[in-house]
Amino acid sequence: MSRKAFRIRIAVWAVLALAVLGGIMLIGIPGKSHKGPLPPLTPQQMTTAAILEYHVRALAGIGPRSLASPDALEAAASYIENTLAAMGYDYARQEFTVYKHRIRNISVEIPGDKDPDKIVIVGAHYDTVPGTPGADDNASAVAGLLELAREFKDAKPSLTLRFIFFTNEEPPFFKTSDMGSWHAAMESKARGEDIQAMLCLESIGVYSDEPGSQAFPPPLGLFYPDTGNFIGFVSNLRSRRLLYKSIEVFRDTTAFPSEGLVAPLPITGTDWSDHWSYWQAGFKAIMITDTALFRYDFYHTSLDTPDRLDYERTARVVGGIAKITESLAVKLAN
Repeated sequence: MSRKAFRIRIAVWAVLALAVLGGIMLIGIPGKSHKGPLPPLTPQQMTTAAILEYHVRALAGIGPRSLASPDALEAAASYIENTLAAMGYDYARQEFTVYKHRIRNISVEIPGDKDPDKIVIVGAHYDTVPGTPGADDNASAVAGLLELAREFKDAKPSLTLRFIFFTNEEPPFFKTSDMGSWHAAMESKARGEDIQAMLCLESIGVYSDEPGSQAFPPPLGLFYPDTGNFIGFVSNLRSRRLLYKSIEVFRDTTAFPSEGLVAPLPITGTDWSDHWSYWQAGFKAIMITDTALFRYDFYHTSLDTPDRLDYERTARVVGGIAKITESLAVKLAN
């Protein structure tokens, strides 16, 4: 075979491989992403936007929240606990020790009235990397989770709903057994809990309508838009049906752009949050994200500040996540 023919064959196989990869990532994802102008905000969405901004400013105002600043990490945990208590929740702590510091996950539950042993988890980490106020990463998601807890306070789901605020997601603990979500996931596994679904909220506050505002790790840019105005849904192959159901509900109920990715193999960024811990424990989990560093120039910097977030669009997204949560906690019981 000539060198030219060999190169042509390699090029053909590369194109075919990319086509197959793209098909695996996109096949089966239901519905279509919202196109065009967003509808006017409802009064409820305007209220939600104000609440989200309040929480983000309160958390970011504490400063960097990690074991490099243990008093600030404790202040963030106390803020979450006080907010949950004011809603009428009895919160639970899962405590563990890292670097001689006693730290904790915080959770609340709404017991299911039909299948209480089946559990739907929605979680977000409340720590930051050292040196950043962490408005998007991850006060935006913590604010969203607090708002979900408020909205579901008096709900009567068929399955048990558990909202978890994780500590220690960020480096140097990322992808180690010192992650708060690792402790939560492995405790659920040890107890034999029937975790039906885990939704991980990771950086949900940054959006842009500017073409070229969205990047992707190779080769995803071939298959997804270059405008960062959407919310992303990410799963592994095992969790793909959870992703399909979640994005279907979101698209059916929420007029907001959305994109889904089923990662058939490790792709940069697809396992960069607390859903990874639940994958390691064998549970079905997805990440819901604005894509963080692939859209946001101030990711993991001192400039990740509250004034850079879009609270109105985040309110729309949180409303859609509420619809997903409601659908999972009710319809998975059937």
